[in-house]
Amino acid sequence: MSVDPTPETVARPDGVGESGEPAPLSIAAVALMKGVVYRESHEQVWRHVLRLQHQLRDHVGVLGLVLVIDEAEGYAYLRSADQDGESTIPRLIPRHRLSLQVSLLLALLRKAVAEFDATSGEGRLVLTRDRIAEDLRTFLADSTNEARVLDQIDRTINKVVDLGFLRPLPGRPHEWEVRRIIKAFVDAQWLGEFDTRLREYAVALGRVEAAEGTR
Repeated sequence: MSVDPTPETVARPDGVGESGEPAPLSIAAVALMKGVVYRESHEQVWRHVLRLQHQLRDHVGVLGLVLVIDEAEGYAYLRSADQDGESTIPRLIPRHRLSLQVSLLLALLRKAVAEFDATSGEGRLVLTRDRIAEDLRTFLADSTNEARVLDQIDRTINKVVDLGFLRPLPGRPHEWEVRRIIKAFVDAQWLGEFDTRLREYAVALGRVEAAEGTR
């Protein structure tokens, strides 16, 4: 189905509308290029993304990108059209090589989301540093250096924050909201193999800790 464009939905070549303000299409495209757009924290941009999603798909498609929108969870983001990296188009969305600790934490967070959804599923899933540390300690090698362990856990949490899967809560130190976009990156099939993967992480982390202890 084709829709006749209107002045409100089409950006001029310089990316501004008739009033001199940035056009909605440009606003939405730039926001998506910067990262995930959330309904709860980017209300106006979210409305632009929903209303202009067909134009946005065409716009980012020429760059080798795909627009993903989850209206139920309330987020939208861009991913590379060729997830295997075989396209001749240079990647605009970088791949992140994750450490074992970060991969482990993402797995634990995804499991926490699944359990939260299975019980209540209402509101936001908020985890404390103590809860995260307790979950991680199960898989970390025993250490008598408590400060070192906590520092490692804090660095892992901060990395996951940088990746956008945890959001610090204002005025509530050592508490984070688990962003539901994690469900898009750690899927149901991966979660089905969760126990096997955790055992692999535990073995690998034990080897890493042992190697570091001999230095």
